[in-house]
Amino acid sequence: MQVLKIVITGSYSAGKTQFIRTISDIETVSTDYAVTLDEERALKRETTVALDFGTIAVNDKLNLYLFGTPGQERFDFMWEHLALGALGYVVMVDSCRPGHFAETARLMDRFAEITDAPFIIAANKQDDETALPVGYVRRRLGVPIDVPVLPCVATERGSVKAVLLGLLKHIAARHQSATTTVAS
Repeated sequence: MQVLKIVITGSYSAGKTQFIRTISDIETVSTDYAVTLDEERALKRETTVALDFGTIAVNDKLNLYLFGTPGQERFDFMWEHLALGALGYVVMVDSCRPGHFAETARLMDRFAEITDAPFIIAANKQDDETALPVGYVRRRLGVPIDVPVLPCVATERGSVKAVLLGLLKHIAARHQSATTTVAS
């Protein structure tokens, strides 16, 4: 069986842990601890301090290992370790919290320094009536047109699956484009 490493990253409380829990074939490994800062406690009670880990069998020959990063910049030393050897990554963004878009943009810049792996954006919480449209999320984050920005609801297995398949398609297209360029 072939195993592919995928990283799920994003700012604080974007839905990374839930994304992995929703799709994983195994009970996820997580390093959640109680939130210590009051402004963060307003959003959730626990936060990831090292990583989340889950797996999903795509078929009988392919298994994805999903590694979730901590979202807080104070734990950014883990980002480099988790990105090592990743085939690609998903940047989760909470579509209901535009105040956190700048934090997400900084994270995207930092990941671009760490790895040249292909990535996509998952505009999470699209089931919420206050969620901003995917096109707006793209513009606010300054995402290039060749990078997919997909709607996501991290609590719905079908939605998470669509995001992961979108990433795999993006990786395959990028690989084919690179192969074509080298052959020319």
